[in-house]
Amino acid sequence: MEHFFLDEGEQAVVVEGLKVLDATASPQAQFIREALERLGRLADLVRSYPAIHRSFRGRKEVSSETLVDLLCRLPDYDLDLHVPTKTVLGQAYLVAKINFFKAIGYALTNIGAPGDLLERVDFEAGQSIYTKLAEELFLSIVTDPQGKQAVKARAARALFDIWENRLSAEIDDFAPVLESVWVARNNMRPVLGTLKGTHELLRMLASTQDHRFLEHFTEEEVPEEEVQAFEEFLFGLSHEEITKLRAHLEAQAAGAVSHEDARGILGRNKESWAPTGGPQELYTSYKKRKVKANYRVLTDTVGPKKTAEEYVMTSFLEREGLESQKIRLQRKD
Repeated sequence: MEHFFLDEGEQAVVVEGLKVLDATASPQAQFIREALERLGRLADLVRSYPAIHRSFRGRKEVSSETLVDLLCRLPDYDLDLHVPTKTVLGQAYLVAKINFFKAIGYALTNIGAPGDLLERVDFEAGQSIYTKLAEELFLSIVTDPQGKQAVKARAARALFDIWENRLSAEIDDFAPVLESVWVARNNMRPVLGTLKGTHELLRMLASTQDHRFLEHFTEEEVPEEEVQAFEEFLFGLSHEEITKLRAHLEAQAAGAVSHEDARGILGRNKESWAPTGGPQELYTSYKKRKVKANYRVLTDTVGPKKTAEEYVMTSFLEREGLESQKIRLQRKD
């Protein structure tokens, strides 16, 4: 089986998954094949659209840099009707791909497929979820009204690269540091305790291959809002919830807080509290943190105004510009 829109690993998982489903005479096998064909038609439609700069040929003197400038001027609430059709279709394709691999996972789980196969399916679904999350993160940087123009432009170029290469672009191609820390965060369940985050940080340092994300928050003179954003990332709680738990610890002179204690203090039910793990939960966490950060910006409320991921990637993009400038100066000398 050859499908141009799947890489080698994805094709291997699909082939093996269908074999297992066929071997058990699962009625889901045909559904998966039909879903695969639909995904292929959508991929072919994305592929049929011209390069993004060519889709704007109705405008005068359009180039990639012109489009970068346009994207950097757009606010997040006015984005959808300005981006190229190829971008919109590509985003829909990515969601369809995520749902396709989730469907394979559900079908294989129902027949009790081998655990290693289920892990491979989850990995491929996770790659696409992380890719979607990274794309949204770059969009957040590009549409930040307070962002530096040079940083926004670099994020925009990264986005155009994703959009132009939608069928092959994956998180490990353009943002491996994010994938590394997201995988580590998924494998770490916060203990809360004293709410200092020492246990959580050490666990992540031990399981993260690329430490650059974590090192950003352990440097000296990290702004308080960035520390708060990192705490949200570590604990899976909002800044307001963390503040409330710390106030409880101080008022009760308690040394630590358990998950059960925290659930009661914050008025959360068990269903909304217990983590299920995985890339989709991390995506949900990011969206929640982003909404709360935006609210603090609008209301000028105390707390982080960006997510931890946005603070880090903004810093990386800024350093990238400084390094490029340094190289140019060295060559000039």
